[in-house]
Amino acid sequence: MTRQPTRRPTDEVHLTDDEFSPPSSLLNLPWIDCHNHAQTLSWEDRERYSLTGCQGMVMVASGYHWTPYKPVEAEDIRFLWDDVINRRRTIERNHFFEARLAFGVHTGVPIANPDDLFAAMDEYCRAEPVVALGETGITPAQHVQSWGLDEQRTVVGTQMELAADHDLPIILHTPNKRPADQPTYRAGVGTPGYEKNTNLTQDPVLTGENPALEAVRMDIDIADEVGLTEDQIVASHADPNNVDFLLSETECYASFTLGYPWLTGVTAADVADAIDRYGPDRILVETDCANVLRTDVRSVKRAILELYRLGVDEDDIRQVVLTNPSAVFGFDY
Repeated sequence: MTRQPTRRPTDEVHLTDDEFSPPSSLLNLPWIDCHNHAQTLSWEDRERYSLTGCQGMVMVASGYHWTPYKPVEAEDIRFLWDDVINRRRTIERNHFFEARLAFGVHTGVPIANPDDLFAAMDEYCRAEPVVALGETGITPAQHVQSWGLDEQRTVVGTQMELAADHDLPIILHTPNKRPADQPTYRAGVGTPGYEKNTNLTQDPVLTGENPALEAVRMDIDIADEVGLTEDQIVASHADPNNVDFLLSETECYASFTLGYPWLTGVTAADVADAIDRYGPDRILVETDCANVLRTDVRSVKRAILELYRLGVDEDDIRQVVLTNPSAVFGFDY
């Protein structure tokens, strides 16, 4: 035992012969954020992606949250698509990561004349930076006005058909089953950290014992009907409520959203558990950072370290944060 200069023995004495050596390579491990809305964030937030080693990202232009008018018109969604195309190269030049794009029609609120969007979407699919469609998927809870299940099925199915035609993956918005112990806030306050008028939430169009999981099952059924293979589906917002179905009963990818555990309850521990039970081959991670949420752009970087602490092998971590998203979304890493 090496003699220590301390006045009395310290913990260090018991670590002298410890062979544990943390892999410093994890500090520089590049990663890909396979689902975010970074075009809506601040310059500083996008710089944090760079500082934490983000090599590439898929910026998703799909969401009624950023349209100022309700009901939402097709031209409002088209503006979101054009805006992200307009800004992508400037974002890349400023922050050095590679930014790819996904376009979609979200189903959380009715959109007037959605066929106008689908007529244009075929051409957007041919644009060089576009690597996916979405996010989209059956949404049980509606905002402002309700969009019925039949209409939602048509909207989701049409996008899946386009994804199949263009051989693109599609990002599903899978509803989370939120933790039961979430606090109840004062009426009128809404949900702190979520800047959407939740008072306008409508009665769900899908009810039952587990509508969040039923919505995902419906999405997979729609994909089968239109001929989209399951390995083209990236099920975003994977959680303990849907991960067993996704990874044991389908060939989809399950992508865990780590950017706001205060809302969903999903953490790196859920990712580690999925890797332990199913292996790393179809698991991804994402931040889903957006300007309407209190989100953490460093959440994937934090998860890289936490996954190792939780016992996940370094090679498996690399596969989940870099290799898998690179293969699915066509990055060359």
